[in-house]
Amino acid sequence: MTVFICSLFLPKTVHFNLPGQPRRTSSGLERPTAKAPTTTKVKPKVTIDPTPSLFTPRPDITPPQTPTYEEEQPDPFANEDGIRVQFPNDLGSPSDKISSSWGGRFNQPKSRANSPPPAAIAEHGRTVEKARELGRQGVIQPKPLVRSESHDRVFASAGWKVVDADQGNGGLRNAADAAAREGKLSEYTWVGTLGMPTDALDGTQQKQDIEDTMATEHDMLTVFCSDKDFDGHYAHFCKQILWPVFHYQIPDNPKSKAYEDHSWKYYVNVCQAFADKIVKNWKRGDVVWVHDYHLLLVPGMVRQKLPEAKIGFFLHVAFPSSEVFRCLAVRKELLEGMLGANLVGFQIPEYTRHFLQTCSRILNVEATTEGIELEDRFVDVTDMAIGIDPVSLGKHRDEENVIKWLKIMQERYKGKRLIVARDKLDHVRGVRQKLLSYELFLNKHPEWRGHTVLIQVALSTSEKSDLDATVSDIVTRVNSSWANLAYQPVVYLKQDIDYAQYLALLTIADALMITSQREGMNLTSHEYLFCQDGSLLPEKKHGSLILSEFAGTASLFNKNELSVNPWDYRQCAEAIRQALEMSPEEKKRRWELLHGAVSQHTGSHWFTDFLAHLETSYNGQHKRDQTSVPRLSIPNVVGKYQQSRRRLFVLDYEGTLVSWGPLSQIIPVSPQRTLDILNDLLLDERNTVYVMSGRRPKELERVFRRVPNLGLIAENGCFVKTAQSDEWTEMADRTQIQTWKEAVRPIFTYFLERTPGAEIEERHCSFQFHYHGAEDIEAAARQASECASHVNDACESQRVHAIPLERSIVVEPIDWTKKTAAKKVFEDMSASGDAPIDFLMVVGDGREDEKVFKWANYLGEKTVQHAVTVNLGSRSTEATATVTQGVSDSLVDQVTVYATYGETVRDELGDFVNLWKGNYP
Repeated sequence: MTVFICSLFLPKTVHFNLPGQPRRTSSGLERPTAKAPTTTKVKPKVTIDPTPSLFTPRPDITPPQTPTYEEEQPDPFANEDGIRVQFPNDLGSPSDKISSSWGGRFNQPKSRANSPPPAAIAEHGRTVEKARELGRQGVIQPKPLVRSESHDRVFASAGWKVVDADQGNGGLRNAADAAAREGKLSEYTWVGTLGMPTDALDGTQQKQDIEDTMATEHDMLTVFCSDKDFDGHYAHFCKQILWPVFHYQIPDNPKSKAYEDHSWKYYVNVCQAFADKIVKNWKRGDVVWVHDYHLLLVPGMVRQKLPEAKIGFFLHVAFPSSEVFRCLAVRKELLEGMLGANLVGFQIPEYTRHFLQTCSRILNVEATTEGIELEDRFVDVTDMAIGIDPVSLGKHRDEENVIKWLKIMQERYKGKRLIVARDKLDHVRGVRQKLLSYELFLNKHPEWRGHTVLIQVALSTSEKSDLDATVSDIVTRVNSSWANLAYQPVVYLKQDIDYAQYLALLTIADALMITSQREGMNLTSHEYLFCQDGSLLPEKKHGSLILSEFAGTASLFNKNELSVNPWDYRQCAEAIRQALEMSPEEKKRRWELLHGAVSQHTGSHWFTDFLAHLETSYNGQHKRDQTSVPRLSIPNVVGKYQQSRRRLFVLDYEGTLVSWGPLSQIIPVSPQRTLDILNDLLLDERNTVYVMSGRRPKELERVFRRVPNLGLIAENGCFVKTAQSDEWTEMADRTQIQTWKEAVRPIFTYFLERTPGAEIEERHCSFQFHYHGAEDIEAAARQASECASHVNDACESQRVHAIPLERSIVVEPIDWTKKTAAKKVFEDMSASGDAPIDFLMVVGDGREDEKVFKWANYLGEKTVQHAVTVNLGSRSTEATATVTQGVSDSLVDQVTVYATYGETVRDELGDFVNLWKGNYP
């Protein structure tokens, strides 16, 4: 079995050895051996493309450095040789990092995507004109025409080698490496792109050689897509539409690009390229695990080609509430793509709840605590937080280079209390809020001026905005207010630092401050807590953790961190004071609890736990799949029946014994044949028969008044009438029912007024919203979906839920169902009879019957000698057998349809009666 790990970027990429350029080595970048001439360099002449690109990021604006009292001394964070060293991707780099100038690396090809993707025909002219106008205003910088035949020839013949990539999901790579190292993951193959433009390699032997080398030597399947597709997919749809919306930045401002939905087709193209690569290499038994928001459509695309595939999907970023997600124009397509998986995973329960609510509201499907109930299958949904790899982190922390930097910083900041931070410089990370809070702290607590330093490392991103200038202004203001010859309150580095410096900084810090406005998970906090064990310092520090309540990590720490709302500057400033003034005993107590949570949620545990959950989900779903459930065998059931001494039948009514009638008809009329069969069953004193229904007690009494000794279950389990009694037992708490009804009634009334032709049916224990007679069925379905979502949100604590049915939704209690009623009947019979029940048969056709099937199957494994569960129809089911696969109509009314199979379902039930009466030929 091979596990395909599908991520947008592979852990490896290709660097070409070009003349006169630095070479990538295992330790970083190596300068050319020949010395550069001392004469002034002349910039090469560049041809400007007259059509600006909407996808071309603006150049970085590096703020001026604030002078310090030691200008003659080198900056302790400057990298050797003046060369920026990339943060190692396999050692905890950001989960989604890519150079802001994609395709602009000196030893990789340039991108051919130098024009905006065409919009719809009606919008194309306006979009291009807008791009040109923005270019004239300086908002969008023109992209130079870097393509040339000579450029292609250079890369077609240049030498190349495979190196570690400096972009991608570092947490995922760490987790996979840790699982493999511990022997929990044997065969696995990465599927992804090289993270560089590849059009220059089209039609060359280089491309095939690279693909073969990646596959044979590194177990990586390379997905090639055009530069234009990738640029539209990543730089536009992912970064300008999906990323903001997933982090609660609704595209309702003038700077938003959400209206330019032409990039959707490029997103589809890249996802399709991934799906095609997977389908081409998949073999039965393989596992497909798709990761993150870049590839939301891939599970559904793979499912279309490989219905039997075992597919998992995990979202590493936050998932917003339904109110935010519904702003996306392609919301249904994205959700349906995710639901192609057998198991959908999220970081924390909040994101899982948002996803379930969003599917219920937008797709009008039933969402349970376990997952999503689709018409043909069930999709499990879970949450499990990713973690770090402590083993690898511990080895790197003990390296000599880390200890060297630790000593340098100890000397440099002797006597100072350090607050450290490392974030992407975008609006989601809350760097601006952090700096303003620190400024407020220094204003309110002058005693800490000169004794505390905030070191903020800010990573450049592909998102360019006025945030750079704003943050720079704040830093300048703070430093100009309180800096002197011996003190600088803020050290602001708008660049990344190498890994040794990073680990040393986490080790020496007195506090780590994270003020994200939204974040799926923050592994920097995990690494900080690990490094604070004090093993590299003379005395243990046990520094404090200041963490935004909107970061996914906060849900793991149970408020043992200093939780803050990044928008509450006073609270953040107070948290800084508390972190610095906290007693050593309190620091140690908090650190031990936080470190315990980090140790429990490791990357290896997350990786293997998800795969184990996927295996369980797949097996359960495959077992319930309609094509996997065998057709009911009459002789087999007859044999079990004849061997038994005490029997219980639980038969569904609507859709099983009879078809549903119109709402205006109080109750469907039962054919005489059905009543005759039930009477024949009850002639044997060893048989007990119960009919379960969603109808009211009086309605069932009218239908079955000519069937004595028949047990009845009304309103889906809220009322039970035993076979030996004429009295009904109310299972539900009437007071509780009235309470939630008062909450549901105004919600139903509100949506009834907005849905012409709809009706409300109120029963003793349930409400039903019917819209089969609505004037506009499509609009009514949307209103019903909204109604169900409102009920589930508002009445969750009252133990009721809204379930979408065919052209209706029903609101009923969670604690009283057909299953609870059947269980009560079984327990009463077991307690009253001399002999145990050794034959149990359940027949049904709806979603509400599935719980009864599952319960009966469990009894068949534990206590009942013969348990038979039968489902009618083509839906996935918990039942162990089906009747007339592919048809989901009633047992007795569809004779002409079933006759095409050579026998009717009614006759099958009649055969049971004849066999049990001893008349079988």
